[in-house]
Amino acid sequence: MEIVSTSDVKSSSQTEVIMKTIFDETVIEGGRTAFGTVIIPPGARIPLEGTGSHTQDEYGLILKGSMLAMSGGKEYRVVAGQATFIPHGEKHWAYNDGQEDCEIVWALVSR
Repeated sequence: MEIVSTSDVKSSSQTEVIMKTIFDETVIEGGRTAFGTVIIPPGARIPLEGTGSHTQDEYGLILKGSMLAMSGGKEYRVVAGQATFIPHGEKHWAYNDGQEDCEIVWALVSR
């Protein structure tokens, strides 16, 4: 077992969004999963402009707050207690239009 304190992991973001990769594919030989957290403050958007996509499937669990998200050309309201799945290659974005931070645990899984 490997245990990591999220407070010891540096953010990879250069904006007000706090994105942390806790474990990536290199944690084990032949690994296919990355796992982390993101905090999206009110008014913040990921990515800053346009859309993003991954070569892996993306799973998310919203722990706190809410966000407006677009995936596959459709907009969604996602709130605490809900989970999301975005297939690999699907263009998407997330925008916190609420009054509190939106906290998410995410995983990227290669097929």
